[in-house]
Amino acid sequence: MSEETPDQERYQVTGHDYCADQVRRHDHDRFICTLFAKPHARAGLHALLAFNLELARIREAVSQPLLGQIRLKWWSEALDGVFAGKPPQHAIAGALADTVRRFDLPRDPFDTLIEARNLDMTDAAPADLATLIDYAEGTSAALFDLKLSILGVAAPAARAAARDVGVAWALTGLARAVPFHARARRIYLPADLNRDAGLDVFRLFDGRLSDPRVAESLAQVVTHVAESARSRLAAARARHRQVPKPALPALLPATMATRDLRRLRRAGYNPFKLASDQRGAGRLLAVAWNAARGRY
Repeated sequence: MSEETPDQERYQVTGHDYCADQVRRHDHDRFICTLFAKPHARAGLHALLAFNLELARIREAVSQPLLGQIRLKWWSEALDGVFAGKPPQHAIAGALADTVRRFDLPRDPFDTLIEARNLDMTDAAPADLATLIDYAEGTSAALFDLKLSILGVAAPAARAAARDVGVAWALTGLARAVPFHARARRIYLPADLNRDAGLDVFRLFDGRLSDPRVAESLAQVVTHVAESARSRLAAARARHRQVPKPALPALLPATMATRDLRRLRRAGYNPFKLASDQRGAGRLLAVAWNAARGRY
C-alpha cells in the first residue's frame, strides 16, 4: 500500500468532513442511523451517502434531462479514478476513493446506483409497480448493500434484509415525495396503477386536490405503493434473528420508514396532507429505542 502525502491526507479529511455535513443537512434520517455504527465505519458511511445524495439531486439541479445524463456520465468516469486511487479533485470523490480503499468495496453496486438514476432523466412515470421496484432496487437496495460492506457484514440474511429495507425505504420516500415531484411535473407512481385508479396526473400537477376524484384516485395508488413497502419491511424483520448486530446501523432506516407509512395512513394516503415529522425528537427516540433492543 502506497503512503499518502500530507496534502492527500488533508484533502481526504476535508472531503470526509464535507460528506458528513451534507448527509447531516440533507439526509438527516440516515445520518442519525450512522451514529449507531462504530466510529471507524461512520466516515465511510457518510461518503457513501453523500455520493448517493449527489446522484439523487442531479435531476433537480439541471434545466434539461440531457445535462443530467452528462452529469451521470461524469460520475461514471470519475469512478474509474476512484477505484484506481486517483479520484478527480472533488470532495465527495476523494472521500469515496478513501472509503473504497479502506473497506475494499466492489465497483458493480456503484455502477448500478448511477445506471438506475437514468430514470430520473425522464418525466414519464414507471410503467408498472415492477418497474418502480426495479428503480428502488437500483437506487436504494444497492446502497444498503454497500453499507453492509462498510460495516463488515456478509451474512446472507443481512444482505436479504438490507435489500428489502432498501426497497421499502425508496418506495416510502417516493410516496411521501409526490407533492415535491408534482410541482416539477414529474411522477414516480406507476402508470398502470394510475390508469386503473383513474388518476389524472395532469390535474395532479396543476394542484387540483380539491377535486375529490383526484384525491381519491391518488390515495388508491399511494395505498398500493405503501402496501408494497410494508410487505418488504415485514420480510426484512422476519429475518432479524439471523441478522448479526453489526448490520443494525444499515437497517435502522426501517424504523423511520414504518413511522412514515403510519403517517401516510393517518393522512388517508394523501401525501399532500402529511404532517411534518422531519428531525423531530420522536424519530430519534424511535431509532434509539430499536437500536437498544437490537431491532429495526
